[in-house]
This record gives sequence, structure tokens and C-alpha cells, in this order.
Amino acid sequence: MRILVTGGAGFIGSHYVRALLRGSYTGWEDVEVTVLDKLTYAGNLANLAPVAGLPAFTFVRGDIVDDRILEDVVPGHDVIINFAAESHVDRSIEDAADFVTTNVMGVQRLLQAALRHEIRTFLQVSTDEVYGSIDEGSWRETEPLLPNSPYSASKAGADLLCRAYHRTHGLDVRITRSSNNYGPWQFPEKMIPLFITNLIDDREIPLYGDGGNVREWLHVDDHCRGIQLVLAKGAPGETYNVGGGIELTNVELVRRLLDALGKGWDRVRQVRDRPGHDRRYSVDTTKIQGLGYRPEIDFEDGLAAVVRWYAENENWWRPLIAAAHAGDAVRPPHDEWRSPTRE
Repeated sequence: MRILVTGGAGFIGSHYVRALLRGSYTGWEDVEVTVLDKLTYAGNLANLAPVAGLPAFTFVRGDIVDDRILEDVVPGHDVIINFAAESHVDRSIEDAADFVTTNVMGVQRLLQAALRHEIRTFLQVSTDEVYGSIDEGSWRETEPLLPNSPYSASKAGADLLCRAYHRTHGLDVRITRSSNNYGPWQFPEKMIPLFITNLIDDREIPLYGDGGNVREWLHVDDHCRGIQLVLAKGAPGETYNVGGGIELTNVELVRRLLDALGKGWDRVRQVRDRPGHDRRYSVDTTKIQGLGYRPEIDFEDGLAAVVRWYAENENWWRPLIAAAHAGDAVRPPHDEWRSPTRE
């Protein structure tokens, strides 16, 4: 079995690759994995260092929008799993062009290459944000897509293209839509690693609006198990929500992180809310439970482990922050992701 993992040097993709090549998924031990990654600011070869020397691993630097690269890489693979995406909402608000290019055009190019080279299964890794915001209850996979940010709109466009390639061409396309992920190796612009690294340095942490926005949290390990389950047991043309079942307001999450790092509320700086900020996300996971899915990592234990990981792996995240401040990565709007130390 040969698997092409696009975006495999990013947070979730690299976790999947490490788990797969370490034999974490029963029955999938005898695989060869090719990672195709553009290595933008959030793609990091250090994320793949634990498996880089394995004979079953190959890395190719390239862009999923580049047909020439796809013609070289795609043939001979049985499965494509697409993690490649621009994913930070704040960046999409500032300029959505890269999001449309990668998340929509890139997926179309991948689908076309998969069709052309008779790839057996194409799995698109999507997000719960395509549904929009929900005040009560939880989204099922049959809900209409009502995205509210340029990022989520680009992911919704990709999902619709996947559906179209399945219905029009009969391509075996499967989609997973996960809730908010957390875990080690996550780029420190996202909420949990941003807040942890700021607090380690005794910096303030920015809290949007009143902090009442609700997110459902899922450990990256549980997410990747869900992806593998859909790959192994899912049905062609189907979409599966993958959730963690833990809903917290941003204020509740901040309090947990402050307690974990021994900091007080004086480290919190409330900032103006993000434009179009969705109030609540929640997914119904009944469908994937029918395949045998259950999240295994307790949130309190998982969060404590993540705090320890960032505390013990400063050599991984400090160079990323230094590069951002040197201009090698564009800062998010309002420059909130590394706010200055409070005077």
C-alpha cells in the first residue's frame, strides 16, 4: 500500500504520518508513505524527523497547485490523504488569496490528478467551520454549509468539489470534518500553543471579545485515529464528523491554562473581537461512531501533557517565533499572537 500525504509536514498531517509509520494502526503496518509539502511557514521538517530515516518514508517538497509536481508524485500511489491547507482564520481575514489558491484550486488539481492516475481512495481532511455557527445542538453531516470566514468558505468549496468528483466521475472521495485540534507540534499561532508559549515567557495572552465563544476540542491523536478509521471502513462519497465531545468557552480554556502554568488573570488582555467570529461549534459524531470511533484521550490529561510538551521543547517553538519576528512569516492581524510583555 502506497499512501501520498499532502501537507504532511504540518501539525495534523505530520502526526498522522508519525503514527502510521510507527505501526499505530492495526493492519496498516506494511505501508509506504510519500509526504508532499510546500513547507510554508507552518510546514516544518522537524515535525517529520522521528520517521525521516525510515525506508518506507519519502519526502517531496512541492505545491499541490503545481500540476508538474503532481504528475511526478501522484502515479503509483493507492491513496491520497489531503491535509494541505492554509488554515489560520485571522490570516484569511487579512488576505484570502492564498486560501482560495491552496484550499480550492489545490484540491481541484489533486482531485484531477487522482482521477487521471486512478487513485483508489481520496480522503479530504476538512473542518467543522464549514457549517458556520450553531447556537444549540450539534451539526450532522447533512447540514447545509454556511461558512462565515474566508478560511471556512475555502474549505467548504473544497468539500463541494470533492462531492462533485465523486458524483460526476465516481471517484472514491471521503471527507472528514473535525472540531478544534490540540496537541504537541502545533504551530504557535493557534490558540492553545500561543497561550502556552506566551505564558511560559510571562507575556500577556489576547482574548477576543468577551471570551464567550465556544469550541469543541479534540486531541490530534484522536483526530488521526478517526481519519484512519474512515480510510479503513468509511464509504465512498460520505462525510464523517470527528469530534472530541469537550465544549469550552474561551474563558474556560484560558482559566485552565492559567492554572496549569501558575499564572493569574492579570496575564489576560481582552482585545477587540475578530470580524465574523463564529459563536459556537459542535459536531454530532453518531455517524463515525458507527464505524467504531470513540475519542480516547481525556481532555484534562491531554491538555496537561501538551503544556508539558511545550515547556520541554522550547528548541522546537522558539525558532519559529524568532523567524516570525524576523519577517520570515507574516504576523496575523492585530499582531496579537505574540503580544508584548505587560509593563
